[in-house]
Amino acid sequence: MANLYVGIMSGTSLDGIDVALVELSSPQQARLIDACCMTFPQSVYQELLALCAPGADEIRRAGVAGQSWAKLAAEGVNQLLERNTLQPEQVTAIGSHGQTIRHHPELGFSSQIGAPALLAELTRISVISDFRSRDLAAGGEGAPLVPAFHEWLLRSPDQPRTLVNIGGFANLTVLEPERQVLGFDSGPGNVLMDHWIRLHHARPYDSDGDWARTGKVSASLLDLMLSDPYFQRRGPKSTGREYFHSSWLEQKLALLPAALPPEDVQATLLELTARTIALGVQNSAPATNSVFVCGGGARNRLLLERLQELLGTMPVATTSQLGVDPDWMEAIAFAWLAWRCLNLLPGNQPAVTGASGARILGAHYPA
Repeated sequence: MANLYVGIMSGTSLDGIDVALVELSSPQQARLIDACCMTFPQSVYQELLALCAPGADEIRRAGVAGQSWAKLAAEGVNQLLERNTLQPEQVTAIGSHGQTIRHHPELGFSSQIGAPALLAELTRISVISDFRSRDLAAGGEGAPLVPAFHEWLLRSPDQPRTLVNIGGFANLTVLEPERQVLGFDSGPGNVLMDHWIRLHHARPYDSDGDWARTGKVSASLLDLMLSDPYFQRRGPKSTGREYFHSSWLEQKLALLPAALPPEDVQATLLELTARTIALGVQNSAPATNSVFVCGGGARNRLLLERLQELLGTMPVATTSQLGVDPDWMEAIAFAWLAWRCLNLLPGNQPAVTGASGARILGAHYPA
């Protein structure tokens, strides 16, 4: 096998590390060979979540957590090598996103931990990491980065389509023939829903939206949330836990005249995600005739149902219909970003991030 890369992604959902073994070739082919998800131990999850907000002794804690992240990621890489009877030297490079603990494009930085030098040592494979910094240095948001990959792999010469990646946050990629790609974070994806069900049922996520289905959408709470200025902004824009967090939700709930049943809050949070995605499609992709969903949100049946209802006759499906497993899209994208870096090709899309131009993304840690 030639042109083998590994892509590693762990997102704002903090549910684990996705590791994908990918064969990349031209023109525009990315074949998923194998993949695995390394679930975070509870202690690692709690520390990564805590590092997303100010706290004591952050620098030491971030250093230790980054090493824990790299060790778990290396386990996943080595697992894939063993399963596929591969030696490290047969893999060109690992594209490692790391774990975002702060994202502040308004201040010109985004911080990902993941000890890439340790990851290279543990796998004996070259590692490309730190994909966001160069775009930020060029005046961009540093995110979302996946729309550039979507354009490379999934642009159709005659079919306008929109891709929606629903992880902790949701981002859109608008692909229209002969037009510049557009992309932006529409707002919360699963992050607030996951927080709320952890708080009330100690479960990591609401499977298929089953709990949300038992509740009723509160128009008052929904209106309060939709009034946030972020939703009125046009792209380029990106967001994260620094903005949409548990305190943001608590502030909205405190403005209501009476407490809502927890299941009604969950139903309203799902509606917020569906509404803001649908608004993004309607406002930025009027020519789109189909929507394809990837990320963990693609597994939420109620969320997909609501998106379909809100978008009317525009069909909503997962990216499996385009030949890409929705669970592994982002991990494949970071394998592609590593390939772009090593071939000295730009990895960003300035129209998406707002950077002043195309830039080669990533820092190289040779094996």
